[in-house]
Amino acid sequence: MTQGSRTTPARRTVLGAAGAAVLGSAALGTTTAQAAPRAAEAAGARHGYRSLPVPTVIAHRGASGYRPEHTLGSYQLALDLGAHVIEQDLVPTKDGHLVCRHENDISGTTDVADHPEFASRKTTRTVDGVALTGWFTEDFTLAELKTLRAKERIPATRQENTLYDGRWEIPSFEEVLRWAEQEGRRRGREVWLHVETKHPTYFRELGLGLEERLAKLLRRYGRHRANSPVFLQSFEPSSIQRLAKLVDSPRVVLLSAASSRPWDFVQAGDPRTVADLVTPEGLAWIASYAQGIGPTLDLVIPKDAAGKLGSPTTLVRDAHAEGLILHPYTHRNENSFLPADFRRGTDPTAYGDSFGALKTYLATGIDGIFSDNTDTALLAAADLAGRTEG
Repeated sequence: MTQGSRTTPARRTVLGAAGAAVLGSAALGTTTAQAAPRAAEAAGARHGYRSLPVPTVIAHRGASGYRPEHTLGSYQLALDLGAHVIEQDLVPTKDGHLVCRHENDISGTTDVADHPEFASRKTTRTVDGVALTGWFTEDFTLAELKTLRAKERIPATRQENTLYDGRWEIPSFEEVLRWAEQEGRRRGREVWLHVETKHPTYFRELGLGLEERLAKLLRRYGRHRANSPVFLQSFEPSSIQRLAKLVDSPRVVLLSAASSRPWDFVQAGDPRTVADLVTPEGLAWIASYAQGIGPTLDLVIPKDAAGKLGSPTTLVRDAHAEGLILHPYTHRNENSFLPADFRRGTDPTAYGDSFGALKTYLATGIDGIFSDNTDTALLAAADLAGRTEG
């Protein structure tokens, strides 16, 4: 498939599952014997992630365009709107539980500042080389966090979301797994999750390693297999490599700006940048332990100096050649988050031409997209399906 082309929505694979594994192994120069485990894993996943609709709409932190992010209310709305997959970000508590927050700094996403009993917990920590002052999950037990309530992270942009401030607790990941099981039984179909380990090197240095805790829960709830309804994702490749040794669940390496370096690379003295990882050689390396990548949308279509979209890169074609799926991030409806050529009016909080932007991104052949606005992304995907079928 060439860059910018698209097969019909009936397409469930980028390449044939076993063929993709063999192609990826050939690119890495592995032997037939070495390729066999990857071929078996890909075959096992044929009825798993390869069976999802394409493009797959991933609810970014739930329906975070309409509800405070990483709450059961946000996850539930995303599922009710029809999201194919729902994302959770995981950070640990002091007593080793995994909870769903985009960051371990909970100053902006909870009412912790309103709790005088926790005033002394405010501190400054250096997370991935950045000094932050606030309240951090690793300084609280799960029981203590449960006394807090979630609130809208960007209230100036999403003022209507503040209506729901205080309604929901911080969910533990085990609560989300139970919720997904219950909803799956009620709906008669599996509820897919997209689970990110946040700052794994930082937490491992604190004695709060994420991967073993996550793997234990995945095994407990039967989501540890190659065809399980879950993706595991991280910006740190070593976290994905560690998870690959613990469970067979499909794995995705997240990729930030081209000039950036994963924090585990910084800590290990690895000089490679994201720009190195999106070369054919870098993608072949990722394909040796992961099934997909989650690049920032700018790696798919860069913006020019004015913030307008330019021409697509070869990333989609190159990743597909290695058998990797692509789940780029993040689509949002508001002008402030859209490329300049799709903004409408001067109010940064108003909705722009979100459908136009989505049409452009989906036309590159990406396999899915993270979106704060599940309904918008689903309609855009349906528009694409109508065009390709016609």
